[in-house]
Amino acid sequence: MSLSVNVQHRIGSLNIDVAFDAPGGLTALFGRSGAGKTTLINAVAGIVRPDKGRITAGGEALFDSAAGVNLPPWRRKLGYVFQDARLFPHMSVQGNIRYGQKRRDRTQEAQIVDLLGIGPLLKRRPGALSGGEKQRVAIARALLAKPAIVLADEPLASLDAERKAEVMPYFDALRDGLAVPILYVSHSADEVARLANRVVALQDGRVLRQGSALEVLGDPAITPLGVREAGALIEAQIEGHETDGLTRLSAGSAALLVPRLDLPIGAPVRVRVQASDVMLALSRPEGISALNVLPAVIQSLRDEGANGVLVQLSVGSNTFLARVTQRSARALALRNGLEIFAVIKAISVSPR
Repeated sequence: MSLSVNVQHRIGSLNIDVAFDAPGGLTALFGRSGAGKTTLINAVAGIVRPDKGRITAGGEALFDSAAGVNLPPWRRKLGYVFQDARLFPHMSVQGNIRYGQKRRDRTQEAQIVDLLGIGPLLKRRPGALSGGEKQRVAIARALLAKPAIVLADEPLASLDAERKAEVMPYFDALRDGLAVPILYVSHSADEVARLANRVVALQDGRVLRQGSALEVLGDPAITPLGVREAGALIEAQIEGHETDGLTRLSAGSAALLVPRLDLPIGAPVRVRVQASDVMLALSRPEGISALNVLPAVIQSLRDEGANGVLVQLSVGSNTFLARVTQRSARALALRNGLEIFAVIKAISVSPR
């Protein structure tokens, strides 16, 4: 199953003109608030009727302005997870997840209840649930509708950091276990870096770039949230565990040390390093606490005015980004091809 969207729509002062494809796995619509993300996902859902264009799922037209096709939401075979769970307060969790099912599938229900860990919650009412528990119930309800596509509109935005950490692994499991496309709206670079197979970066109703998460999030020209959120995304694997509480990662020719990860050797992980967490040095620094100091070559420099200079670095087969001030760029005489050392202050790691 694959989702294809090509629509034009005006909402207020925003002119949306977007085309993208979402194959299996999780595709993130990524960008600032007001970029058109929610309007697009609601157009797929049938909540918003675009002015013009075509939306297809598995080759079937959900919307086609030229052919006069506009299927109502209930005929689009969708599962929708909203920012707020939108559970029925007078029903139990079990009643909520069964709501809207045309035919109950006991086996599938048991599998999804187990996958999302909501078995102990089935007899409770929504008022007795935490925010993370409510979202897991909302996900279960969406999946039990046997959707051809799952839509998620900033499903973690209303949760605090602890609740986000609770729910995020379930989206990992859905991404890897579902055979249907997941269209996921977010303005969080960390969420997208962890979850997305594919990213559609949006700005002012237009596509800046679309492609794999590694390609899009590692592109110094793609900063829909601003240069302060820029960073590199790298695939790595667990190479070993040190006796002093560190884990050694292998990322191509680069080796990285991070706080111990409770994962087996060989397990794949995704590493995100924000540009603001990379320092540059002309010679290998000594007497510092940073554990990851990598030889690098400057590939490009992007002047961001008052926000400094965004530097694209080649570290073996990997690409890192660093953000430095204009003064530092001048003092170091940064230029394309310069051999330098990247000092990494912080690393975010998520399992794959």
